[in-house]
Amino acid sequence: MHNDQESHNPFQGPFRTLEDLADCIRENLGCPVTIEDSDHRILAYSSHDENVDPARIATIMKRKVPEEVIKSLWKKGIIPQLFESDDPVIIPAIPEVGLGQRVAISVRKNEELLGFIWAQLNWEVTQEELALLKKAAKVVKNQILKLDIKKRHSEEGHREFFWKLLTGHYTKEEHIQQQASMYQLKVKGEMAIVIFEFSEEIQQSLERHMNYYIQASHQIELIYSTLDQNQLILLVRPSNQFNTAEQLTSFVQVFVEKISNRLGVDTLKGGAGALYQTPLSIKDSYREALHVLSIKERFKGEVTGIYSYQDLGIYQFIDLLYQERQHYQNPYIEKLKQYDAIHHTQLLETLDTYLQQDSNVKAAAHALHVHTNTLNYRLKRIADVANLDLKNANQKVTLFLDLKIEQMKS
Repeated sequence: MHNDQESHNPFQGPFRTLEDLADCIRENLGCPVTIEDSDHRILAYSSHDENVDPARIATIMKRKVPEEVIKSLWKKGIIPQLFESDDPVIIPAIPEVGLGQRVAISVRKNEELLGFIWAQLNWEVTQEELALLKKAAKVVKNQILKLDIKKRHSEEGHREFFWKLLTGHYTKEEHIQQQASMYQLKVKGEMAIVIFEFSEEIQQSLERHMNYYIQASHQIELIYSTLDQNQLILLVRPSNQFNTAEQLTSFVQVFVEKISNRLGVDTLKGGAGALYQTPLSIKDSYREALHVLSIKERFKGEVTGIYSYQDLGIYQFIDLLYQERQHYQNPYIEKLKQYDAIHHTQLLETLDTYLQQDSNVKAAAHALHVHTNTLNYRLKRIADVANLDLKNANQKVTLFLDLKIEQMKS
């Protein structure tokens, strides 16, 4: 190890490749070094002797840091530290995942995270070594930015192809498969669009949190993702062929719950379109996922526990019904409105809750915070005032739909 660190920057280069730069950092620090991108995929790694830990070997073989190592680093708060800090972070050994002691530093351009440098140091780190690592990060930044230009061109092509799928640009499946092959995307088998929507535009740190969770999920396989202001749009397929719709719904629900709890927000909404076998129908799944989010915004109380298009029930058709019946006035509803206005009662609200609870008196009474006897009395008044038969399924379904349309008018 160099104890007489020079004051000048030993990483001036020029370097033909990132591997050359990794070896230069190794020579100056005296330990194995790995350079990774922001998703923990290996960009370059230095040579090393036999005294390296299993985590480094597995990372090099897989060309990516193993998931169990990433999860441990998240649990111990290391990854968040690296996201937020420009300074090196000393990481104690985590023997259960084969990780020896490390020191790491994030590589960034302004607020944008570009990657990381990881060094396997088996001794107490000195201030001189930490200063060297900060100098190395600046040089690595410039090298990654050069690589990034090519990468960004490729990503722009990916993104354009994805948006063409979402907006129905393609009319023949063979054209889609040709493009997908060029971008190494597998768009065969059951697929669906999932959208997660926040109240504000998604920042990079938040995107990173979400991507880590998605990659660690065993419920779905991520094919592609993109951001559209405050929406994260995913093209996914279920992990196995059994109960695929249930897998999709469960993924969206668990994601919303975990990310909301982790970030302390209650504005995150999630919606999934239907699963389709052909990539030509990705546009339909996208439209359906957007519809789920729209319904969750307009009917918050009624659809709180719904996350997929298949589970929307009559809300799948509510916009079409509204177009047909927006000028229609249901006479039963009008009678109850007039009665409530004159007598300062809540018969219409009572009817709405009763129908929303599938005519379950006990559940409706609980929702209205009244005794079941009180509810039964109100139901009798509703039947008398509006001349309604609350045992007639046809009348009840029509009333339920017209009450939803009334909500859309207000």
